[in-house]
Amino acid sequence: MAASTDSADHVDTLHGVAVADPHRWLEDATDDRVQTWIDEQSAATERWLADAGQRDEIRSRLAELWDYPRAGVPWRHGESWFQLRNSGLQDQDVLWVADAPDARGRVLLDPNTLSTEGTTALTGASVSVDGALIAYAVSERGSDWRTWRVRDVSSGEDLGDQVEWSKFSPSAWHPDGSGFYYGSFAPPDARTAYQEATRGQWLAFHRLGDRQAHDEVVAHLADEPEWIYTPEVTDDGRWLVVTLQRGTDPRSRVWVADLSRDGALRPLLDAYDAAYELVGATGDDLLFVTDRDAPRGRVVAVDAAGGGAIRELVAEEEATLQGAQIVGHRLLTLWLRDAVSQLRRHELDGTADGEVALPGIGSVESLAGRHDDAAALFAFASFDAPPAIYRHWVASGRTELVRAPQVALGPEEIVTEQVFATSADGTRVPLFLVHREDVRAGEGHPTVLWGYGGFDIPVTPMFRVPWHVWVERGGVLAVANLRGGGEYGKEWHDAGRLRNKQRVFDDALGCGQWLLDHGWAAPDALAIQGASNGGLLAGACLTQRPDLFAAAVVEVGVLDMLRFHLSTIGWAWKSDYGDPDDPDDFATLHAYSPLHNVKAGTAYPATLVTTGDHDDRVVPFHSFKFAAALQAAQAGPAPILLRVDRSGGHGAGKPTAKVIDERADVLTFLTRVLSAGGG
Repeated sequence: MAASTDSADHVDTLHGVAVADPHRWLEDATDDRVQTWIDEQSAATERWLADAGQRDEIRSRLAELWDYPRAGVPWRHGESWFQLRNSGLQDQDVLWVADAPDARGRVLLDPNTLSTEGTTALTGASVSVDGALIAYAVSERGSDWRTWRVRDVSSGEDLGDQVEWSKFSPSAWHPDGSGFYYGSFAPPDARTAYQEATRGQWLAFHRLGDRQAHDEVVAHLADEPEWIYTPEVTDDGRWLVVTLQRGTDPRSRVWVADLSRDGALRPLLDAYDAAYELVGATGDDLLFVTDRDAPRGRVVAVDAAGGGAIRELVAEEEATLQGAQIVGHRLLTLWLRDAVSQLRRHELDGTADGEVALPGIGSVESLAGRHDDAAALFAFASFDAPPAIYRHWVASGRTELVRAPQVALGPEEIVTEQVFATSADGTRVPLFLVHREDVRAGEGHPTVLWGYGGFDIPVTPMFRVPWHVWVERGGVLAVANLRGGGEYGKEWHDAGRLRNKQRVFDDALGCGQWLLDHGWAAPDALAIQGASNGGLLAGACLTQRPDLFAAAVVEVGVLDMLRFHLSTIGWAWKSDYGDPDDPDDFATLHAYSPLHNVKAGTAYPATLVTTGDHDDRVVPFHSFKFAAALQAAQAGPAPILLRVDRSGGHGAGKPTAKVIDERADVLTFLTRVLSAGGG
């Protein structure tokens, strides 16, 4: 399919290197030519998908499987329990309140009533200590921008408070319920709010009844515009703990204020030497999960009232410490061993107190509970079962099932196994294989390799309806644990970022080759898929080894590695990618940037590029330019398609109906291409 591209021959000279950028014009989403180009692309993609013939069947099955009641892990404040629920096909999850974790309760906030399109999403919520008030944030059309409002829990009515232009920050209530802390930015230009760089956050305190213009600025470093503030108040109400991070760099500073005294904010851990994640407070001590002197993590206690002395409570070990929670005067720690969850108990001094039995190979997706709760609640999911909610009674050590979703998954027996592929440098790379029991190695099947590999984020077993539909139709799903992620701690992350980023792509290519060599994937039926940083992965792999794949799905990807830092929050990713303005980093980025490694005259695999026109995380020009470049360069018969979600963002808050339509299109694309050997 030919791209309608501008004939302008734009070239930048960067660090002495001439860099062609003929599709620069596609960066201006306000240009009528760009909108016309998007319309043409969308029409061509729609025709191709409609001709595939199976889209209605696939969409119907997706809707059938999605239509089941589901709920998140409930959490308590005061005497009230709060929980997000969805009856099945509601566009947005609904916030409920009840007097017990397993009671029916009543609707507190239904975002589905806030927009006729279902594109207004609840993207943040924090409850006052006594459970009387909730600060909630809503976002429009998938944007990262949030507006905070306050609702009375008893009456269900909103107060008059409104806080705008918040982003990348939760809210945290003062223990006396007088107001809440939040992060905010200066209002952007309305014309460019979805694209201009976002810097200069400050931490503010909103006092109930005041206008936002009167909010107190609690912390703001004018000479550090890239610091992001995360406020938390400990369960005992004594400590305000503010974590400061520069973009997505895991390293952090920690400032604290003793709210029982003068409430002045002061540095506690200010060396910016390691990651610190707050667990909770016990008297004068604050507990943190940290990788300081422990690449796979440990739990430490920091004397917050005195000189900040640190002592170890739970030591580093071979497994990776993912998080911890204080519940019922016990310390619960969550670990990963080869990307599979383990949950353990400790006394508050760190003494081991046994392990919490989990249902199998899967993931603890959330863990909730307060210091004085008798039980912890958590969700457990696997590739073949959606999250079920469990209750662990701390005193007795007993664990019970609270709620298991009822889903019509069908009669097929689904198997999950873990294997290890080999990367270019000999590193063993874990790979989950999910398939029907009657689908076996050596026979060659349509196979999707999915990965992420970045930002210290671990990829663990998870249930996704589209994955299940793919597998029940006879496809193989291969989920890789690539370097750059958080599966094996700091060293695993460091091994796949900055000037080591190529190793992530090598890991994925090694997994793809393993799938072919062991007969899971047919030579003409292997696809690679990823979103966001995973979209970068898919884009880099298809441009480096177009011969290895029959198809690629590149979703909301970071694809122009020389200009990613110039829009919205892109600058924050320099901790993983490096800085294009640095000559040495530029050389690394230029070498693998998907956009800049598209070669004319190459036969590329069938490719579907997806984005949302309101994506202000990874702005859509990445996808526009990459699709246009592939279309202009394509020398083979395979289609290069672009799917643009109108009124859609990066993914969070997307209405269920839009998600089903999008996933139906992706599965239709994969089914048609891989069953036809790439055509």
